[in-house]
Amino acid sequence: MEYIVGLVLALAVSVFATRVGLDRDRAFYPTVMIVIALIYVLYAVIGGSSRALAIESVISLGFIFAATIGFKRNLWIVAGALAGHGIYDFFHDYLVSNPGVPPWWAMFCLTYDIAAAGYLAWLLRSSKIDKAN
Repeated sequence: MEYIVGLVLALAVSVFATRVGLDRDRAFYPTVMIVIALIYVLYAVIGGSSRALAIESVISLGFIFAATIGFKRNLWIVAGALAGHGIYDFFHDYLVSNPGVPPWWAMFCLTYDIAAAGYLAWLLRSSKIDKAN
């Protein structure tokens, strides 16, 4: 069920953003990436784990950096960061012990991230959005 919900929500948000013109602004997908990067940090706060908070914060900074560079230079970097975060979701439980993360989250987030990355890549390949500044 987590996979279906992640896929449907990613496509719904992405198609909605295209239909109403939110993604005409190059900042849309980098902002989505930054929010996604910070959710594990939020779960660390909810779980009350200082260790998880420190680890998740450092990892999220890498994704925030990629989103920022992608915004400034080329949105393909953002698409790669979204896909990379999906890969991170797959391995998350092996890498970080974060007691605040719901058991279904990694599967949902992995699907959302990969679907959003795929949609952004489709927009970039079809020249429906400018890839570079």
